[in-house]
Amino acid sequence: MHEADPTSQSNYLQIATKHITFDWTVDFDNKVITGTATHDCIANIDEVSEVIFDTSYLHIEGVKVDGDAVQDFRLGPKHEVMGSALRVSLPRTLSAGSSILVEITYRTTANGTALQFLEKEQTQGKTFPFLFSQCQPIHARDLAPVQDTPSVKLTYSASIRSVLPVLLSARRIFPPSDGPAHDGKIIGKDEVVYTYDQPTPIPSYLLAIAAGNLHYKPFQVPDGKQWKSGVWSEPELMDSSFWEFSRDTTSFLAAAENLAGPYRFGVYDLLVLPPSFPYGGMENPCLTFVTPTLLAGDRSLTDVVIHELTHSWFGNGVTHAHASHFWLNEGWTTYIERVLLQIIHSPAHRGLSSVIGHKGLLDALAFFEDKPKYQKLVIDFDYGENPDSAYSRVPYDKGANFLLHIERTLGGLEVFLPYVKDYVATYMGHSITTETWKDHLYAYFQKNGSEGQIKALNSINWDAWLHQSGLRLPVEMEYDLTLANPANALADRWYESRHIMDISKLDFKGSDLDSLDANQRAVFLERLESYNEPLPAGHLFHFDKLYSFSETLSAEIRFRFYTLVLKSQAAMHFVQGAANWVIGADDTGVIKGRMKFCRPVFRAMFKVNPNLTISTFRQAQTQFHPIAQSLIAQDLGLDLARLRVSG
Repeated sequence: MHEADPTSQSNYLQIATKHITFDWTVDFDNKVITGTATHDCIANIDEVSEVIFDTSYLHIEGVKVDGDAVQDFRLGPKHEVMGSALRVSLPRTLSAGSSILVEITYRTTANGTALQFLEKEQTQGKTFPFLFSQCQPIHARDLAPVQDTPSVKLTYSASIRSVLPVLLSARRIFPPSDGPAHDGKIIGKDEVVYTYDQPTPIPSYLLAIAAGNLHYKPFQVPDGKQWKSGVWSEPELMDSSFWEFSRDTTSFLAAAENLAGPYRFGVYDLLVLPPSFPYGGMENPCLTFVTPTLLAGDRSLTDVVIHELTHSWFGNGVTHAHASHFWLNEGWTTYIERVLLQIIHSPAHRGLSSVIGHKGLLDALAFFEDKPKYQKLVIDFDYGENPDSAYSRVPYDKGANFLLHIERTLGGLEVFLPYVKDYVATYMGHSITTETWKDHLYAYFQKNGSEGQIKALNSINWDAWLHQSGLRLPVEMEYDLTLANPANALADRWYESRHIMDISKLDFKGSDLDSLDANQRAVFLERLESYNEPLPAGHLFHFDKLYSFSETLSAEIRFRFYTLVLKSQAAMHFVQGAANWVIGADDTGVIKGRMKFCRPVFRAMFKVNPNLTISTFRQAQTQFHPIAQSLIAQDLGLDLARLRVSG
């Protein structure tokens, strides 16, 4: 048994949930979910006399054990990060392998972070409210009383009463996805009971719910595949969502199966969420949540789907034991995502993704210069420390580069990919630590490799990669620069022109970008930002006049442009535009709730004009997801609780 999860107060090592049955009602008027969570618990050891669940901001109304009401339950004091432990004394002592049913009646509250209830004005259609959850890393305890640790993998089933269509991270039983929306009843008025089942064990952070005026359109699935796939969105976004994702999603999933093994979840749907969703995507099983910022109109950002579906094997399938080993989830997924880019597109596309990721990694390492433990792959979290505070590109890109380094050290993809399949097959359905992964890696090559490959593994500086801090990777990595070179060359030309004070003598033109795709344009802007000396203000005014970056609808490009210019002498000229853009007070009219965009832009603005930045955040604070609100406030040195009171 591995070490205990430092972010959970539950006693999952003694007794663990095997299955949960949810019976919920979504109350849009009061913005709560009410109902029951019935846990089928299995004792792992002898003499278990109580079961402890994680809760946070839940109102516990009653508990039954094996169908009988019990009074002997206690809600512990509120821990700032971990919430309140719910301790249920059992009427009989359990021996290892025996089971017991614990039914908890409860309701969520407005203070929780897992759920965001949106007003109808915050949706695309502006007619019905909307609800969505975000449980990773430890917010599931705000949705339901659970043993909120990735070490516990459980199945679940659910019945949900709602006047709006409901989606869960599970297989839909009723009403059918391809039937009339809301079972043909009146959306927003008639209550329908939705039923779901998730027969594949998942960690609690993958519990997910969404509800709103949601419609479905299926994708065409390749011949011979047993799974189904499609897209959900508000009707106003359906045409653009279907066009954006229908061509590539199922072929991406088929390619991932060829690399990692069969897809186990039966359904792979996408849900396009409102703009306050704080991430690019969330790999909820059967139902990947995606940000509407991916609707670029040219399919240039659909590769994000490769990342999210790859989690079906790395994270959802083979799961990290707890937050200290989060890189096993995101590092593996990012590594495999780039391998798939090579297989689907070309080695140059794998290289370009690595270049973009490397820039994000260096920025993250610099951001944590004063918190070096967060620069490590394996983070030694203190008991009760908030894993959200460590969220960055480090586990993604330091982890992916570590695996790339191992791949190259062992002899390339043809040597490494057979090991990957064995790794997935060995630990599918399990939660593991870094040491378990490393032991399996060595065991595989001792059995299937050569003495030279074991020597190669021994040559790796494991401690530097896994346990040491620093502003750079332990090994200087080289990538395929075929696609990056044209972008870098244009950036270098701009940088070399900085001494030409007469703007009329610059030889740049708007067509410079015509041959660069969206990812190459991102590399171009990142290269310019990486120079020690920013371009003069006059150059940047001319730069924007030529390329219109301050007007582009691509959030990926816009946020990189703002992080570039807000470091320059032109910052005061652009800071108001950045402020308007990030809260949607511009021609886009859409808040940039994705933390990849809003957090760096708020931080960059703050260095230029702190008062404007704080007033901008206060103006739109409640439009952001609670997780984003908390982290932006942290970035700006604000007390979020006091802000809420004064707001």
